[in-house]
Amino acid sequence: MTPPDAARIVALVNQKGGCAKTTTAVNLAACLASSGRRTLVIDMDPQANATVSLGVDPAGLHRTVYHVLVDGDRDDGDGTGLLDVIVPTTVPNLVVAPASIDLAAAELELAPRLGRERALRKRMGPVLDQYAYIIIDTPPSLGLLTLNSLVAAEGIIIPIQTHYYALLGMRQLLRTLKMVREEVGHTVEILGVLPTMYDSRTNISKEIVQGIKDFFGDKVFQTTVHFNIKLVESSMVGVPLFIHNPASRGAQEYMELAREVMKLEERTRGAAART
Repeated sequence: MTPPDAARIVALVNQKGGCAKTTTAVNLAACLASSGRRTLVIDMDPQANATVSLGVDPAGLHRTVYHVLVDGDRDDGDGTGLLDVIVPTTVPNLVVAPASIDLAAAELELAPRLGRERALRKRMGPVLDQYAYIIIDTPPSLGLLTLNSLVAAEGIIIPIQTHYYALLGMRQLLRTLKMVREEVGHTVEILGVLPTMYDSRTNISKEIVQGIKDFFGDKVFQTTVHFNIKLVESSMVGVPLFIHNPASRGAQEYMELAREVMKLEERTRGAAART
């Protein structure tokens, strides 16, 4: 059972690329950190976009999440833990366990191991009391790296681009969540669904948002993130938008999302305290 003061572990998941998943992971984490919550981002994507967006160069790192996954349980006791790879970012209260392209090999190396889907979860213990939130950025697939993230997380946020094909693949993701519950014995809650890259000038965006609400019901966040070129620019300079340009629309929308996430957490902990 997770201690009541342990970090809230949230994975950003959508097997479809281009839905602002990494942008959401980075900017949500920055807003939580800016609100005084110590936050850790775990980058589980071999593309390392979250790592780069937080101002860390993967090429200059000797150890990354790859080493945590494949070397964390060495028999000689000299394995790599999460605390060994965490590095600071440009944002106060925010640190990152970085990825690199080496992480692509982790799926192959973990595949023959027993309990391979629990590799990340088994390494989480030493950091659980260090942070208020742990945000996991996942790759655009439902492979072993994403499965590890789901098994490690308590809840997920699903960013969905307001595009015609947005809901394609959602049933596959829901089947994966069901498999995690039934075969791994771990229940992952959908904390919320976030419409992203919204363009209020088009009817199709409005129709897709309504379709997302029809599909997910009250799981859809009140916040909708509009398409904003400043979000792209902030990623390029390695600084989250709330730090790079806090007055911008995108920064304010992600702060609203952070407030929604914190309210969800307050309700969850309040309910747990009453039971």
